[in-house]
Amino acid sequence: MEQETITENKALTFLKKQVGRHAEQSPSPLMRWLNPVMLSVQEGEVEFEYEVRPEMTNPIGILHGGITAAIIDDAIGCAVFSFGEKHFYSTINNTIDYFGAAQLGEKIIAKTRIIKKGKQLINAECEVWSTRTNRMIAKGASNLLKTQVEKQAF
Repeated sequence: MEQETITENKALTFLKKQVGRHAEQSPSPLMRWLNPVMLSVQEGEVEFEYEVRPEMTNPIGILHGGITAAIIDDAIGCAVFSFGEKHFYSTINNTIDYFGAAQLGEKIIAKTRIIKKGKQLINAECEVWSTRTNRMIAKGASNLLKTQVEKQAF
């Protein structure tokens, strides 16, 4: 009887080493700019904490909706990355509901999980929570499509 070979998930190993750290080592330039702290990770689930900086706000000093969308999209991308797949997945839709606001200097939490992972499509969701009010300020849902582009080795 042949033994089954278990392949190490290098992406997940890398991400687990990032828990408690800012995103300076992220392969995503956007995530490096957003600069969250990774709070937790497991395959298909990630949680980040962000601080709302001046360049992330709109003219009235609250978190810009476009930045919220970027946080959701990038956090979902990280959850997909945690599977250690050979190919990139590209977002094909990103639907966001906005429920509240986050103020300048406030910390927010993005909780992301993969709902369904198929051979070609992945469905995911992300909730963004205010640590000040302990209320959900936004929720996003996305579908991602497997591309033919291979990721570079880690």
